[in-house]
Amino acid sequence: MRPSLHFTARTGWINDPHGLTWRDGEYHAFFQYVPDRVDWAPSCHWGHASGPDLLSLTERAVALHPGDGDDGIWTGCLVVDGDDVRIFYTAITEPDFGIGRVRVATPVAGLDGPWVKGDVVVTAPAELDLIAFRDPFIRRDDEGWRMFVGAAGRDGTAMALSWTSADLRAWRYAGVTLQRSTDVTEPVWMGALWECPQFVTLDGRDVMISSVWDADVLHYAGYAVGGFDGDRFDAEAWGRLTYGDGLYAPSLFFDADGAPCLQFWIRGVGDHEAGWEGAHSVPYRLGRQGTVLTAEPHPDVARRRGERAPDGRVAGLAADVEWSGPAGRLTVSSGGADAAVVEKRPTDAVVRVGSKEWSVPVGEELRIVLDGPVLELSSSAGVFSAVLAPVGDDLAVGATGGELRVYPLR
Repeated sequence: MRPSLHFTARTGWINDPHGLTWRDGEYHAFFQYVPDRVDWAPSCHWGHASGPDLLSLTERAVALHPGDGDDGIWTGCLVVDGDDVRIFYTAITEPDFGIGRVRVATPVAGLDGPWVKGDVVVTAPAELDLIAFRDPFIRRDDEGWRMFVGAAGRDGTAMALSWTSADLRAWRYAGVTLQRSTDVTEPVWMGALWECPQFVTLDGRDVMISSVWDADVLHYAGYAVGGFDGDRFDAEAWGRLTYGDGLYAPSLFFDADGAPCLQFWIRGVGDHEAGWEGAHSVPYRLGRQGTVLTAEPHPDVARRRGERAPDGRVAGLAADVEWSGPAGRLTVSSGGADAAVVEKRPTDAVVRVGSKEWSVPVGEELRIVLDGPVLELSSSAGVFSAVLAPVGDDLAVGATGGELRVYPLR
């Protein structure tokens, strides 16, 4: 079953979203793509989609293919500086694809491509004993541009390394911006490698957001809040952003209004018989409450709402649900069978889908986006996703306790 609002490729495998950009009246989204397979392989491409809003993306021609010295085109970012548009990606070669190189590509004519590969502009520092190096992320800073790359030391230290540039062409190594040992577990464990490290300033505080990786196991998205002095990041607080086993690979972008947002890869959504695997989450706008990072569904989701369903019944399998209150029980059913149950307690919720069960920290107000096989739950305490198996062609959402509002999504 394919979701109607979450992005999926027509065929093949997709994982990390990246390079999401608003330009010339439309969004362009890029993503990790392995055509003709329903499982991951190192030979990733950069897929491309575009559309007028974040829930109306249409798949386009592949932007970047392996070859020309690359065995795989892994995660990176897209930078727009006036008419200068550049992709910075992780170029890998087998068999040692853990240590990537940062390579640049430029378009012949606009973001629709075709794209021409250029030079390798950054490599792993020789003085660091690294076992992983990948996922460049670039933002402006006071002196021009700052590139961050995720790295893992052989001793179990997760790192974000940085480089500076005045022109996006020549890059100077600036050292280790932030690091943390995998032995540190409180208040949250952050793994041995930070994949997809993203840096953003929210209400005057600096935030690093990353995927938590260890020994080839993909865990969740975590973050640090603190201050960045231009070379080093002083982390004052650490937190966890995602829960469950679905959301990974956060990708930072700025929407048409200039607001900072995130999108994730959702694991486990697919139809192997139909030849596709992987989906992207709905986009989330970022906020901060003290040292806690918050994410709420982007306004593009609410713009798809129909009239409120007072009895909680929706024709079709897509709905936007608001549920507030200190405690209660919410049930999502389809075809007369329960698809998911959420039991809310004062500080957490127990989510049950089939034989699986998760405990998720939550705030008093919950937002649940339902879209065929996808459930995404968000609150001030974080974001959760699960894969559903609805058996009917409609939804019924009911709750005991709290205030419930259910809207169909078109």
